[in-house]
Amino acid sequence: MGLLDGKRALVTGVANRWSIAYAIAKAFHEQGARLAFTYQGERVRDEVEKLAAQCGGAAVIECDVSNDEHLARLPDELRARLGGLDTLVHSIAYANKEDLAGKVYQTSRAGFKLTLDISAFSLVGLVGSLVEILSDGASIMALTYLGATEIVPNYNLMGIAKAALESEVRYLAYDLGERAIRVNAISAGPIKTASSRQVGGFSHILGVVPKVAPLKRNITANDVANTAVYLASDLSSAITADVHFVDSGFHAVGIPPLES
Repeated sequence: MGLLDGKRALVTGVANRWSIAYAIAKAFHEQGARLAFTYQGERVRDEVEKLAAQCGGAAVIECDVSNDEHLARLPDELRARLGGLDTLVHSIAYANKEDLAGKVYQTSRAGFKLTLDISAFSLVGLVGSLVEILSDGASIMALTYLGATEIVPNYNLMGIAKAALESEVRYLAYDLGERAIRVNAISAGPIKTASSRQVGGFSHILGVVPKVAPLKRNITANDVANTAVYLASDLSSAITADVHFVDSGFHAVGIPPLES
């Protein structure tokens, strides 16, 4: 028996086989969950469908989170495919590349709106759309990063968006607690993905973590997926409104150790 037998999960942000969202989806499938994936635009549809086939033939549904019509029809699509929903994984973020460099005060109004809309409001939009088909006791989780609370050079506007996302997690947890719906965030350490490569100096971050973190290693997408399984399972029935760090303990280090 798997930890997620009988659970129905929607995983957003599956882009390719290296994405954290795909690692989570694969782990969910291995633990017995029935899955649905969303995709944004025909450009990525074929790849998402291939990955869905590797996860037990997961349902594939188009949903551009910046499109209110897509959000409005999503519940009916999921009800038809899965019958309801027990888990929502939010793994969506976007910023123009120019807003991940330079000075924060040089960010354009349009760039700010776009990033906050897709990277932060999308969680509110998805929950608002899906709240009626979420089962009591459901689990919602969002992917975040240390740059939400600490300065990470070149993360810039995305750090601001992730800070908003983490705040949303707490307020949504409060709003949904009366139905025993849990809302949490996973703050993953640096992993080589298509998105992370857009952050200037990313290779430097990968080099620093093993030297500084208590566990002396970078994490893998599977490390994040294992935590997601726990949060989706009944083992985390009293865990909500929290940010769970999966970063080898890097977030807890104040002053890096002296070179010996």
